[in-house]
Amino acid sequence: MPGSGFEQAVELYHQALDAFVRGDAGPDKKLFSRRDDVTLANPLGPPARGWNEVEKTMEAAAALLREGEPIRFERISAYVAEDLGYIVEIERTRGKIGAAADAVPLSLRATTIFRLEDGQWKIAHRHADPIISPRPVESIVGE
Repeated sequence: MPGSGFEQAVELYHQALDAFVRGDAGPDKKLFSRRDDVTLANPLGPPARGWNEVEKTMEAAAALLREGEPIRFERISAYVAEDLGYIVEIERTRGKIGAAADAVPLSLRATTIFRLEDGQWKIAHRHADPIISPRPVESIVGE
């Protein structure tokens, strides 16, 4: 059956993200591919490529988060084929970031691509950014 086990993999990923917003990258790291082409584009810096860079990026990001509440996932789109699938979601939570004493709302637009590797769905790419509402065109002016 095409995509067998995909939704279970997504559910595990959602649980791992709940741990991530509490500062624990461990469950999330278990779900990522270890292949050379794995990529992570998080909202805190440039894209990371290759497991070593992705792992460092995840650990650095998780170290900045604590006391996050479970995330509410708003599915925008999903597709799954025999060995490749993706989800596009808005992730909403509250948590403490950096040295902040108070929890703040955190919302990300996220695209996650899963690939079937040796019978298990693994994350091959994740891109997340804080753009969840319209912005003026000037907001795309870069460095």
